Amino acid sequence: MSIRAVIVEDEPLARRRLKRLLAAHSDIEVVVEAEDGEKAVAAVLQERPDLVFLDVRMPGMDGVQT
Repeated sequence: MSIRAVIVEDEPLARRRLKRLLAAHSDIEVVVEAEDGEKAVAAVLQERPDLVFLDVRMPGMDGVQT
């Protein structure tokens, strides 16, 4: 059984690095990458992931706003 994950990060280099680090774990599947809070909310609601890697400091809607 794989763990379905969403990566939320506004910096492209950080997203790529995290995705590369997670690739070493065959039990984790990155289902969506989001670069802002609005896309993150939509991705979580649609995909219902098991795990979210969330940047809490982003422009606009950040990782702690509701």
